[in-house]
Amino acid sequence: MDLRKLKKLIDLVQDSGVAELEITEGEEKVRITRVVAGGQMMMSPMMGHMQTIPVSAPAAAPAAEAGEPGLPEGHVVKSPMVGTFYRTPSPGAKAFVEVGQSVSAGDTLCIIEAMKLMNEIEADVGGTIKAILVENGQPVEYGEPLFIIG
Repeated sequence: MDLRKLKKLIDLVQDSGVAELEITEGEEKVRITRVVAGGQMMMSPMMGHMQTIPVSAPAAAPAAEAGEPGLPEGHVVKSPMVGTFYRTPSPGAKAFVEVGQSVSAGDTLCIIEAMKLMNEIEADVGGTIKAILVENGQPVEYGEPLFIIG
């Protein structure tokens, strides 16, 4: 893959806000991953010849951290991975937590499905759920705010 094409792909990732882009051309694979705030990269194992190119993300504070009007103050629980957010352990079941509910560190808040694996996301602090920032069944990005615990 030539350098001009790689540069255009990197620019596309930076301008579009896409977290990750993977291109396969013959036997060559290229994955371009944005580095999110905090300097961490999202990566997943793959087979074959591949090159990972980190791309700096624009410095933008999430709404909950920026003190956006209408959002309560408190500890922000962020998504540790890219996947699909679920508030319940199964369809039709009761939600893990509701706004106003008290939680302790280690309590399950939600599930994020990633690559057909269900990952339980636990509270890292105790307190009261002040806000749930994602709708059930919606895709989430790495580092995206999910809950505010006060």
